Amino acid sequence: MAKNRVVTVERVIPVAPQKIFDLLADPSMHPIIDGSGTVKSARERNPERLSLGARFGMGMRAGLPYRVTNKVVEFEDGKRIAWRHYGRHVWRYELEPVDGGTRVRESFDYRKAISPQVLELTGVPRKHVGNMEKTLERLEEHFRA
Repeated sequence: MAKNRVVTVERVIPVAPQKIFDLLADPSMHPIIDGSGTVKSARERNPERLSLGARFGMGMRAGLPYRVTNKVVEFEDGKRIAWRHYGRHVWRYELEPVDGGTRVRESFDYRKAISPQVLELTGVPRKHVGNMEKTLERLEEHFRA
């Protein structure tokens, strides 16, 4: 359990922040970089580029297929983007230029989640650490291709 109900991983990726941000702001790319294996497809009516307040949907699968609609709740072009869905937990990416590229910080913030205790009892925050590490690895691999 994260004491402050935010779990975070980070990785330096040898790519400019704006290029990484542009990929994160494209919902069609989310299934490609997702390290959890649950994001299966982007819905057809998504915006091409996310912005503050934008809504976008994903086809998901964790055992059974389901759909989620996310809303962008933080947006600072080239620096920070975050979204949440009905559970009210937030997925956040923060980008910081550093020597050799960009420090990418991904966070799962469940401070305002509907049921943070249920998330903790089921081990969700702990599982997300590994999933987020895989996401950042896939993000870096995308730019190597």
